[in-house]
Amino acid sequence: MNRRPTLLAALTLTAAAALTLSACGSDDSSEGKDNDKIAGADTGAGTASPSASAQQAAGRPEIKLPSDLTMTFEGGKTGDAVKDAVLADNAERMRSVNAAIAGTDPEAKALNFYNTGRALEAAAIWVDKFKKADLGITGTIRYYDRTVTLDGSKAASVVFCADESKGYAKDLKTNKPKVTTPSDEDFILYNTRLEKNSDGVWQTARIVSTAGAKQCLK
Repeated sequence: MNRRPTLLAALTLTAAAALTLSACGSDDSSEGKDNDKIAGADTGAGTASPSASAQQAAGRPEIKLPSDLTMTFEGGKTGDAVKDAVLADNAERMRSVNAAIAGTDPEAKALNFYNTGRALEAAAIWVDKFKKADLGITGTIRYYDRTVTLDGSKAASVVFCADESKGYAKDLKTNKPKVTTPSDEDFILYNTRLEKNSDGVWQTARIVSTAGAKQCLK
């Protein structure tokens, strides 16, 4: 994973590992090289997500984020019910990873619910790296320019950008963010594949990211 000035730098200083927050669970086979990362998506401006009652009714785990972490998702309403469902579950996937990192989902129930296959394995490894480094996550992360492509009735891809310039790793011992200077590397392009399981949940099966992507620099 390539070095990043915000989320990455804190981990390299603390754990002597070249990691970034956006790389949380990237299953790209080139992991370890530059430009490997990962992120998520959802509907509308703000932190839109299913209500607690709606989640429980659907058997979905409720995802809670710490008060010092904000995840915003833009452009989630496409006018197509299936595409909107894909975007919503992709967003929940990203929220589930950060909830596991932040410690608000210590049993990683949502992480297991919204991930499968290589994406699940990679996400679990990534969360464990934060745990071993005694780090959490704080700040604001914005997701935008999100597009969905359906592949039949049970598969889809979601491509989107993330601005992580105001997202930081947090030292859990001092409860202080490891703030560093933002750069182009904080703008990430994500390419994900989702598969619809037997319960109708669009689980993320693959996720690859590229830091400093020109189309995300805005």
